[in-house]
Amino acid sequence: MAEQTPLKTQLGPAAVEQLAAALKSVYPDFDAQGFISQANHHLDELELKGRVRHLIAVLAAHLPCGFCETARILEQVAEAWPEQPQGQWSSFTAWPLIDYVSVYGLDYPQRAFSLLEKLTPLFTAEFAIRSFLNRHFELTHQQLLQWTRHDNEHVRRLASEGIRPRLPWAQQLPALRKDPTPIWLILEALKTDPSLYVRRSVANNLNDISKDHPEAVMMRCREWQQLQHKNTDWLISHGLRTLVKSGRAEVYPLLGFSDKPVITAIGLQLSETQIKLGDALRLTLTLTTQESERLVVDYRIGYRRADGRLGWKVFKWKNIRTQGGEPLTLTKSQTFKPLSTRRYYPGEHLVECLINGQMAARAGFQLSV
Repeated sequence: MAEQTPLKTQLGPAAVEQLAAALKSVYPDFDAQGFISQANHHLDELELKGRVRHLIAVLAAHLPCGFCETARILEQVAEAWPEQPQGQWSSFTAWPLIDYVSVYGLDYPQRAFSLLEKLTPLFTAEFAIRSFLNRHFELTHQQLLQWTRHDNEHVRRLASEGIRPRLPWAQQLPALRKDPTPIWLILEALKTDPSLYVRRSVANNLNDISKDHPEAVMMRCREWQQLQHKNTDWLISHGLRTLVKSGRAEVYPLLGFSDKPVITAIGLQLSETQIKLGDALRLTLTLTTQESERLVVDYRIGYRRADGRLGWKVFKWKNIRTQGGEPLTLTKSQTFKPLSTRRYYPGEHLVECLINGQMAARAGFQLSV
């Protein structure tokens, strides 16, 4: 398998040159060569977020000291920036420009909001807006509510993504993890948004909240289901994915699966009882239900750890509908190839079949490394 290129390379010398060219094109006094030389100094030694911080500092050394003057320059950069593919990022190059605002624009929130609105389509201002939520919460929250009505899907997405309580790579918002009430106002405004790009952010926000407030999320999803709107079905399903994976029994009927299925017979068989690293294991599940049922069938593997305990990982198998009294057989192949993200240890491993989140069958095998 080909090794993936580290994300940090997105902010390498080519990105530095693009930033310099973009700034020089709208601000003739910009020292492009000086910026490039200083920006590239030790850049290769830094990880991704370290590169963002470094480039922000170099930008500050080459742009006007006054934020409002620099804001006018950055607005011109945004207007001249190559258009991004709809609903996705093609490059991280604009990230330092956007997060510059979160460092040097904190004392000018209204001016900064106007600028971030123009910059977010270049990459995303979801990280930058967090600084304003921490410093000027009420003012920023009102701005996010206004952005839910914006014509541009990137700006509407920012309203949701920027206030996610567990946004990866971002400043934490502990108050919102404790009490997500302000988030609901934004999600309510965007739950039927015509853009899948925006609705995906709403779903991710739901998923974040569900990790701390599962009951509140399920109650809200039940309310949204009553709308019978075509745009909310996928959003609800995607937003509940962590609760599904964790086996919360109440979530399955909410997604249209059977509440208390009656299984009259079930068996899980493995193709081998002893395998070595690099082998594949074939799983065969046979089950019979008393009545016709809609089921989510998953499986989890208990991997042996260095301390002898088991660490579990859940895998998707299949969503099925059974016919009452008729046996149904499912098969699945699970490989045990070496991975950079997992270290294998020898010994007994377990495979458990999950029916609507509940363990229904188990089998074991020995792995030699």
